Amino acid sequence: MNRLAGETSPYLRQHQDNPVDWYPWGEEAFQLARSLDRPVLLSVGYSSCHWCHVMAHESFENDSVARVMNDQFVNIKVDREERPDVDAIYMDAVQSVTGQGGWPMTVFMTPDGRPFFAGTYFPRPSFLDLMQRVTTAWHDQRNEIERDADRLAEAIRSGSRLGGASDEEPRRQPLSPALLQAGYQALRNAFDPEWGGFGRAPKFPQPVMVELLLRAFAHNGADETRQMVVTTLDAMASGGIYDHLGGGFARYSTDRTWLVPHFEKMLYDNAQLLQLYVHAWQVTGLERYRQVAEETAGYLLRAPMRSPAGGIHSAEDADSEGTEGKFYVWTLDQVRSTGGDATVDWYGVTRAGNWEGVNILNRIPARGELLRPPEVSEGRRRLFEAREKRVRPGLDDKVVTEWNAMAAAALASAGSTLGRSDWIAAGVEIADFLLDQLRRPADGRWLRSWQGGRPGRNLAYAVDHAWLIDAFTRLADATGEARWISHATDAATDLLRLFRDGESGGLFTTGDDAEALLVRSKDVYDGATPSANSVAAVALLRLGALTGSERFTRAGIEILELMAPLLARQPMAFTNFLAAVDLVTSGVTEVVVSGDRPDLVAAVHARYLPNAVLAWGEPYSSPLWEGRTDGQADGKAFVCRDYACRAPVGDTDSLMQQLAG
Repeated sequence: MNRLAGETSPYLRQHQDNPVDWYPWGEEAFQLARSLDRPVLLSVGYSSCHWCHVMAHESFENDSVARVMNDQFVNIKVDREERPDVDAIYMDAVQSVTGQGGWPMTVFMTPDGRPFFAGTYFPRPSFLDLMQRVTTAWHDQRNEIERDADRLAEAIRSGSRLGGASDEEPRRQPLSPALLQAGYQALRNAFDPEWGGFGRAPKFPQPVMVELLLRAFAHNGADETRQMVVTTLDAMASGGIYDHLGGGFARYSTDRTWLVPHFEKMLYDNAQLLQLYVHAWQVTGLERYRQVAEETAGYLLRAPMRSPAGGIHSAEDADSEGTEGKFYVWTLDQVRSTGGDATVDWYGVTRAGNWEGVNILNRIPARGELLRPPEVSEGRRRLFEAREKRVRPGLDDKVVTEWNAMAAAALASAGSTLGRSDWIAAGVEIADFLLDQLRRPADGRWLRSWQGGRPGRNLAYAVDHAWLIDAFTRLADATGEARWISHATDAATDLLRLFRDGESGGLFTTGDDAEALLVRSKDVYDGATPSANSVAAVALLRLGALTGSERFTRAGIEILELMAPLLARQPMAFTNFLAAVDLVTSGVTEVVVSGDRPDLVAAVHARYLPNAVLAWGEPYSSPLWEGRTDGQADGKAFVCRDYACRAPVGDTDSLMQQLAG
């Protein structure tokens, strides 16, 4: 075994038996590179990455390749999910060299961490040739390598600076509803009217983009906006990207019609999609969206995704028994003998199959028809039980703070909307697990991940803190327990103390107590997951409204003002930021329910109110509760907007009228 055997990352431990002399990221590796005057070979990936496994089998498990790596380089392996700071910096190098990014990431660096060549997957012959050329250049063309390293390092530093405003523009810009309109128009222009989603293949779910459409519909009520949402969600839930037996969505579809997924399933995708389908159910009333949400939550809350310790695991692999998708696909005879003819017809199963001679179950020919008749439900149950006896895909069983906070927020909010107290309880359990296991005992500093009974050594990032704030406020909304506001306040205080850029604005990815890297970057682009800065903006604005803290509200607005020039230029890259802009420009609606009125609380939860915050149950220190805890206020709901409050009401009809006004 090499040095990766003791790591908490399952991805790193997958490489513990490689003949490569791997080091985890750390000073030991760089010190060795300096002492030997060797270049560093950095390999970055994650456990459910298919092509990471391919490169590992082809190269890192090969003795001849390992011999070259060990003789000529100091080799570092990084799990991008544990070290998003390292991943982001060197992905900039990959994109500078190749024009695109992806994983596995392969970077050649100087011993001081400056990259001089970078790429992604290399087949074994190409990788051997590349290492030989790098070795030759290291010895014979060192000046050229140093120039390349300086150039790439400067490109990374330049890219880390937010270049939104020109020299003639103010550094910060006011927020305007025009930003939202620009974002909506960009989504309209990129929308695929036939198959939903944005752009062509490969297609990713992109839940933050669809969430922005739901916000737009709340404003414009346009049939076109609603149809964009319905087309997208129906196509995804009907396609093979959705697991029709076990619930949950795969990472992305390789084709335009959502049929053929890349079969890995990620916690962060499914947490966001759970929330999205619940919001769509609120807006449209379509029962099929509730079904998808319930099945997605079911996937997250059963083994193997749910950890017996209390958190949720990170991901399931695409491969099982060495074959991509083997766990999920079926032959005609298998479906007919187990599920029956009705199930064969429902899922369009054929002898020829629809992918490599087998069948990916789907409802594409009857897109949107997802509510199953009884005989199909019974056949589906039998198929699921039969599939459970198969060899499962590999599991990444680390618990990541960011994604677990995201899941806790989604379960709490969705559980409140759909009346699922078990989901709320699961959200509470996840949050309590994080509070108990993911804070350093000595000083309460949050940590990034946990696995196998112990936390990892990496400090939590800005994005972890941002999602913790969001999760705690959503749990307060769902449970009425004041402790969650206290936890949210503590997490927000830590976020601003450790990560705030007091000079230029925004939040750094790493805390001021973290190790110094090539650059101290800022996570701003909303991609597969929303960026640290956009999540923080939303969370701080909501917490500010709940607590009356001008400090939190002002911090959220400052992030948005800093980003405004970029939002205007590239709105599709910042769709979650635009949700935060909507909070500011539309104003936050504050709702307080005093006393024991579960009917009033349920009425608020049932309605799609993306710009509202709710306080109920246990009072806490906040202007929201002032004058609303005495006997005369009991049993009343108070609705405030734009610094003005409506008359208190005591029935759900009157409350709904005020919320609609």
